[in-house]
Amino acid sequence: MSASRVFALLCLLLAAPAFAETGPVRRLALLVGVNDGGPERVRLRYAVSDARSFDKVLGELGGVAPGDRRVLVDVGRAGLLEALGELRARTEAARGSGASRVEVLVYYSGHSDEEGLLLKGERLGYGELRRALNALPADVRIAVLDSCASGAFARAKGGTRRPAFLVDTGSKVKGHAILTSSSEDEVSQESDRLGASYFTHHLISGLRGAADATRDGRVTLNEAYQFAFHETLARTEKTRGGAQHPAYDIELAGSGDLVMTDLRATSAGLYLTEALEGRLFVRDEAGTLVVELQKLPGRPAELGLAPGRYQVRRELESGASEAAFTLVEGQRTPLAPASFQAIPLEATVSRGGPEAVAVASAAPVGTEALVAPAVATVAMAPRMRVPVSLSFIPPLSTNAFRAPGQRVENQFAFGLVNGGTAVRGGALSLVANWYDEEAHGVLLSTGINVVRGNASGLMASPGANIASGHVEALQMAAGVNVAGGDVRVGQMSAGANVAGGSVWGVQFAAGGNVAGGSFSGIQAAAGLNVARGDLTGFQGAAGGNVTGGSVRGVQWAAGFNHAGNVTGVQAALLNVGGDVSGAQLGLVNVARVVTGVQLGLVNVSEEVKGVPIGLLSFEKKGQFHVELYGSDIQLTNLAVKFGGKYVYTTLLGGIGPDDRLERFSLGLGLGVHLPLGERMWLDGDVAGSSVLRVRDPFGGSSNVLGQARLMFGVQLFERFALFGGPTYNVYFAGSDRDRYTLTTLPAREQWLNASTSVQYWPGVQLGVRI
Repeated sequence: MSASRVFALLCLLLAAPAFAETGPVRRLALLVGVNDGGPERVRLRYAVSDARSFDKVLGELGGVAPGDRRVLVDVGRAGLLEALGELRARTEAARGSGASRVEVLVYYSGHSDEEGLLLKGERLGYGELRRALNALPADVRIAVLDSCASGAFARAKGGTRRPAFLVDTGSKVKGHAILTSSSEDEVSQESDRLGASYFTHHLISGLRGAADATRDGRVTLNEAYQFAFHETLARTEKTRGGAQHPAYDIELAGSGDLVMTDLRATSAGLYLTEALEGRLFVRDEAGTLVVELQKLPGRPAELGLAPGRYQVRRELESGASEAAFTLVEGQRTPLAPASFQAIPLEATVSRGGPEAVAVASAAPVGTEALVAPAVATVAMAPRMRVPVSLSFIPPLSTNAFRAPGQRVENQFAFGLVNGGTAVRGGALSLVANWYDEEAHGVLLSTGINVVRGNASGLMASPGANIASGHVEALQMAAGVNVAGGDVRVGQMSAGANVAGGSVWGVQFAAGGNVAGGSFSGIQAAAGLNVARGDLTGFQGAAGGNVTGGSVRGVQWAAGFNHAGNVTGVQAALLNVGGDVSGAQLGLVNVARVVTGVQLGLVNVSEEVKGVPIGLLSFEKKGQFHVELYGSDIQLTNLAVKFGGKYVYTTLLGGIGPDDRLERFSLGLGLGVHLPLGERMWLDGDVAGSSVLRVRDPFGGSSNVLGQARLMFGVQLFERFALFGGPTYNVYFAGSDRDRYTLTTLPAREQWLNASTSVQYWPGVQLGVRI
């Protein structure tokens, strides 16, 4: 993925600062993230989160109102075209509302090739996209494409590669800019280490203040682009995907600076003092990397962040250190070298030498995963190895006697409370096992197990298992399991399982399961399951399942299911999803676009490309008709038909003067609608009704009128049609009191027993549809 297209998006939104205008400026943004490029494409991890991160910085620092930003995730071709049409309508409304300037920014993160965007297996051609952008009645239009081979879009109009934005244009700027993350024959890469695409990540870091070279509290287009471009180039030069070279089609003219973000817009700020130096990685309370920058000594800097708790990691050639801080509303919080405490880096050994290296991975957008080579070399203080530790408490242990004050690694540890730097093998304690950096092997305790770094193997205790880093282990506890990072293998507890990062494996709990990132495997709980990212596999709960991203698999619950988009099955009393490819099975089903089946008592959707089966099915793009007709049973009938394009539910009611208005009928039916060209159609349905007395409608009638109906219709006007056709009717009467003569046509009658009779006959109906 590429910074160039993200930055272009922002520039359009913020191209004209409000203080440079004599009237109001409206900035509109459409941010699209699509992880699913189709069955032949590797599913991306961070396209959706990139779009949401960009939306967040626009809201916090870019001055774009919530109502003027729209985020679309995992939409298809039709969904994107509909959103572009809606954006055009909103742009026209903004221009008519008295705004002095209207600026529009469109951002796309996902799959593409040299011909167009790839959306869930469907292609939106670059020519069609360009026409939609040109149709927006805005002063400035910016498109940013963060996808493979997206440079073909910039070339579609003959754009050539040139230095980006040598002239800052701002308050009076007009025109358009198309920025793409790679050339027409390059991949755009995303990184597991960053949890984002390279370009988007570095662009957002720049927008939060890392790119403010003039230190005036504002980040201009040129500052943000230059920062993101050089950082991305430096980070991708040595990956297997290769260096990314953005392409441009820029036609902007005007005067003034394009201010993209104003750091003074946030109510809290982080002040980096002059003495502070090193590469800084700032993460929020959820562990998301929000800013990365190289801080040079002698130059203060300020970052615009929302109030909250943060953790920052600093890397120098001499080692690494960390600091935690809280940003308070209305205050600037200083960060100085004294704020940090030294920590050991996780070490790996290269085959060419003994030095420890940190490894980052990269995946190109739309191609197979790539792994970058080592990017950092850090000297580590050696550990003292003590094969076996016997301990009462850590200060009274063989570790303390044999290596006082040193970092100690054990093979095995036994005692009341075991502690040290690391263990590789096993630790058995009566109260607790506590290790500062890492633990690999088996940790057993009748109390708790705590590892402040990464862990692998087995952690088991009746109390709690806590690992601050990543866990490649099975955590088992009667209380709770907590992992600060990703989890591979699983967590099992009678209480709750919490993973701060993503989970690959299983989470079983009697209480609840929480995964802060994506989930691949099985999540099962008697209470509640939560996955904040995408879920691939199975979510099952007696209470409910909540997935912040998309689901590929099965969500099952006795209570409710909630997900972004679903590819698979949702089954619960209440199902709520975005786009659903598969099935929703429940009492109430709610979705945006359904490709498959909705089966429930009540179904609600924007569109169903399949079959909605339910007592009540409401589809925004489906059908809704009112019919007035007469039949051989009753002269006056009213029917309401609603549902999908091809499957509908009908509510029936009728009364007639031919029976002296003594009886009326109410019924429900399910049918199929078949278009026969532009003006003709054929409906077929089955319906069941009850015949009730006007004077005593709740007097205990025991009858059923079953009908099979065939209706041929001709559409004379948009909202007026004539129809008619045959019916076949079967009437069951459970008593002599209900044994009516319903039809004016000949009917046959049989007695099923002494009190129950059945009548059956062919009939007819004619009417109008409005």
